[in-house]
Amino acid sequence: MKKILSLLGTITLIGTSTTSLVACNKTQYSEDELKKLKEENQINTKYQNIKYNLEWIAPQEKPFNKVDNKYYYVVWRCDKNEEWRIVKFKNDKKVENFIKITDKNNWNLFLNKENKTNEIILNISEKEKQTTAYVWKKENSNYFKSVYRWNLDTAEPNLVIDTDGNIKVKGE
Repeated sequence: MKKILSLLGTITLIGTSTTSLVACNKTQYSEDELKKLKEENQINTKYQNIKYNLEWIAPQEKPFNKVDNKYYYVVWRCDKNEEWRIVKFKNDKKVENFIKITDKNNWNLFLNKENKTNEIILNISEKEKQTTAYVWKKENSNYFKSVYRWNLDTAEPNLVIDTDGNIKVKGE
């Protein structure tokens, strides 16, 4: 009987672990991988101040969990066939429930507090349905191209995107 119970317990544990791994569909980078990605995603500009203070952000960094009074640039779209757009916002308000950043057509880009974890997450939702359609931390680059943070308290740069959705300094 002990062997049967032990075997059932092992099967249950393996099934639960596998299910959790499959359900957890988010990328976690090691410290070295994250450092390399930040270097690779650094924008190409002649302005060194911008180049070294505009930082590419990965979802695992959870940048919106604390109010940091920094400017963030989000390159996003609400349809795979649409062109990329860029929005800038200042992370200067505590998110109690949700904060709308911007909207386009019938879609909202917003921050909201996740019920289970209290993590502040970046989302896209349809206005009429009021349900999350795309989540930055789970997305595979179809709707979120990139997120950058301006790490200085001085005037933030005037950024635009090219036709491929890559960030660049306006006028370059």
